[in-house]
Amino acid sequence: MIEEEEIDLLLKDLYEVYGYDFTQYARASLKRRINRLWTLDKFPSFAELRYRVRSDPDYLKRFVEELTVNVTEMFRDPTYYRTLRTEVLPTLTAKPFIRIWHAGCSTGEEVFSMAILLKEVRLLHKSILYATDLNPEVLESARKGIFSMSAMKQYSENYILSGGTTDFSTYYTAHYGRVKFNEELAEKMVFSTHNLVSDRSFNEFDLILCRNVLIYFTKTLQERVLTLFDESLAPLSYLGLGSKETLKFSSIQSRYKQLEGEKIWRKIG
Repeated sequence: MIEEEEIDLLLKDLYEVYGYDFTQYARASLKRRINRLWTLDKFPSFAELRYRVRSDPDYLKRFVEELTVNVTEMFRDPTYYRTLRTEVLPTLTAKPFIRIWHAGCSTGEEVFSMAILLKEVRLLHKSILYATDLNPEVLESARKGIFSMSAMKQYSENYILSGGTTDFSTYYTAHYGRVKFNEELAEKMVFSTHNLVSDRSFNEFDLILCRNVLIYFTKTLQERVLTLFDESLAPLSYLGLGSKETLKFSSIQSRYKQLEGEKIWRKIG
């Protein structure tokens, strides 16, 4: 088991050598993941682990990927997407241009889900989806729009439950156990690295989705990120969070009204 002071050293290294700031991430979660790597990769000593993190770029990628959990799927929580389809997107119809930010987009499944929704409500042509993540490796994967064929049955079921009526397979082409989503969807996406801990707002958005990212942050960091989102949202725009995340007890709570039954808030103040 890695000791607390050893975790402090690793976090200090990550920040000083690479600029990754994990110091405000929830400690128990970080400790669990670092210990998991320690066990999996069978390091003989903490010094060896620290050396690999500091000097081996390939191992650094693995380390950061392990710390920034990448668990996602298309149309995850279908009722959430049904609400986006029926209650959120229709209110954006009159806008000349629609900007959506997927913060902590991971491998991109939810970004492609949103592009499909926008196409079906005839808004894709005037939308742009900004997809950001701390981890450049997962962004590279997301940018390709290529996913495993084995996941498509589940994704198709999610899509139908979210209110989709098209044959889901029309959105991709299958080849050797992989699928590639249509270029028409991908060309509306901009992928870039963005660190919610340290980077600033970069545009004004009509909808920000950041699902199941804040749960890994301390309360202080959650407050900082929610303030960043508030600064980035236009009046009457929307903020969508994950199932265990909330605006309650945050400084921005009074300016938002929650939609019935979902973790989606509209900016009213």
